[in-house]
Amino acid sequence: MNCCDNSGARNLYIISVKGFGARLNRLPAAGAGDMVMATVKKGKPELRKKVMPAVIVRQSKPWRRADGIYLYFEDNAGVVRIQRRRYQKKGCAISTKVQEADWVLQIVNPKGEMKGSAITGPVAKEAAELWPRIASNSGVVM
Repeated sequence: MNCCDNSGARNLYIISVKGFGARLNRLPAAGAGDMVMATVKKGKPELRKKVMPAVIVRQSKPWRRADGIYLYFEDNAGVVRIQRRRYQKKGCAISTKVQEADWVLQIVNPKGEMKGSAITGPVAKEAAELWPRIASNSGVVM
């Protein structure tokens, strides 16, 4: 899959799909707007051989929208996201039953969620509605 942002990655290889349930002999599928875990196959050496999240912004397989039209793009493309890390809040006791409020999500880069700052080419409307930072950095939303 092509990487369409200016993060330094050129080709992405999808490893897994986030939020996809398991069933025997079923392969995970992803479409426009889905978050996947990917590795960089071609690009900057500091990005290669690391697992990082990415969002699919274009797909070449036609899909049907709710208004009845079918839409597809020329290629498959994704955007690399910044890895989030979990840190425990100060003063919280570690117990066997951990609540969601006991953890803080901190973004590694204080600028935002995307690794790059610009997206080349069009972006699917489904991806732009789910990810506002992607919509603001893209030129054309279809």
